[in-house]
Amino acid sequence: MDVFLLSFERFYLFSRIRFKMGKTVRHITLIITALGLLSCGGYNKVLKSTDNDYKYEKAMEYYQAEEYYKAHSILETVGSAFRGTEKGENVIYTIAMSHYKTKDFESAKSYFSSYGRSYPQGKHAEECKFLAGVCLYKVSPDVKLDQTSTSEAIDELLEFTTLYPKSKELPVALKYIEELQEKLAEKEYLNAKLYYNLGDYMGNNYQSAVVTATNALKHYPDTKRKEDLHFLILDAKYMQAEKSVEKKMEDRYRDTIDEYFNYIGEFPDGKHRKEAEKIHEKAKKYIDHLEAKRTN
Repeated sequence: MDVFLLSFERFYLFSRIRFKMGKTVRHITLIITALGLLSCGGYNKVLKSTDNDYKYEKAMEYYQAEEYYKAHSILETVGSAFRGTEKGENVIYTIAMSHYKTKDFESAKSYFSSYGRSYPQGKHAEECKFLAGVCLYKVSPDVKLDQTSTSEAIDELLEFTTLYPKSKELPVALKYIEELQEKLAEKEYLNAKLYYNLGDYMGNNYQSAVVTATNALKHYPDTKRKEDLHFLILDAKYMQAEKSVEKKMEDRYRDTIDEYFNYIGEFPDGKHRKEAEKIHEKAKKYIDHLEAKRTN
């Protein structure tokens, strides 16, 4: 019986504590909700105000408090009122930075570019030009997708390096340009591989592989895919010779042999050397056999 009473007392005390804690949590929740409503109420009041200076000041307070959505939402309603003034300059810059800090890079890029057009000599001109390029860098898609925005990012960052050659951000801009160019080179390599894999399906795709890989090397001579592109050209030329009609075989096998020496000259210890040597042996065997027939 004593044990039972002790257990009951403990259960009762525990229930009371849980009840009090539950009430406390509910009180805290209500307070937070009330504060949130008051905050929203204040924001809505600012948003509906017709006093542009008041809205500007409150928006800057929201920005400093890292409430970026509220900041740019308010500032977007007063931009035209301050156009051409110092406040107008701050409005565009703050809207751009608000979007940037919330990782809305497409909107941020639009406002950074707008700042550059409206205030080319402004105090934030260099920063905005750089960040416009950074935004495009951030939204550059996966290499398997269309790379139009990647090319735009390169152009934007190159323009930044031209306008501000002594900028402290120059090393970062050059690093981003190199990364983006490497992505474009990888895209071209994948395109060339696709042509190679298509082979002679509905046309001579080996020649398309050669042209695509050659252009990639011309546009991106320092790419990490340099050796792979050179070997792909060799391999595609060999496959083209193999699948040619007889009257074109000799020229194409000779072209393959020339390409082999180009590859070996560039990469004497290359990772594709063994495969390249096999291609060379087969191409040379065909030419040797052809010349032997002519001698006889």
